[in-house]
Amino acid sequence: MMTPILACRTALSKDARPLTAIPQRGFTLLEIILVLAIIATASIMVVPNLGGFEARTFSTQLRQAQSLLNYARRTAVVSGQASTVSFNVLPSDEIDQFDSEQRHTSLSNIVAQWSGEGVTLRFRDSTDREIEIEESTEVTFYPEGGSSGGLLLFAQESQTGVIDIDPFTGKVTSGDPDREF
Repeated sequence: MMTPILACRTALSKDARPLTAIPQRGFTLLEIILVLAIIATASIMVVPNLGGFEARTFSTQLRQAQSLLNYARRTAVVSGQASTVSFNVLPSDEIDQFDSEQRHTSLSNIVAQWSGEGVTLRFRDSTDREIEIEESTEVTFYPEGGSSGGLLLFAQESQTGVIDIDPFTGKVTSGDPDREF
């Protein structure tokens, strides 16, 4: 004898298709998470490189400028020849349009070049004469330890920074960023 519940099931199953496993369509949660992780990793690597130099932070630009100055100082002492760092504030496409005479008088001793699109750069020499750099300027280090010296005053939007180059010792230090322009 059958129970009524079983009788109902049997009656329904005779009219319906046989009970078989229906194949599932779509992606599993693990597959979706894996794809999202791959996309996130790729975007972390690609997005910062799209902006190029402009995407770098202002403090990174200052550290790079200070590193190039220290490198030129060491190079001058070790090689026994003057070493120069060139600071360019124009976009790279405009720099290429200058004549070589306008850009640099002596390319032989330039050991590094710094480019800072969007950065305002001023130079204050040891006599407190301050000029705004519109194209480029150069800082030279000598084998005896001295340099052309002065203060490099950087500004970009609301951020400012100062690099102090001692004219007698050639020592490069980060100055007080709150100095007035």
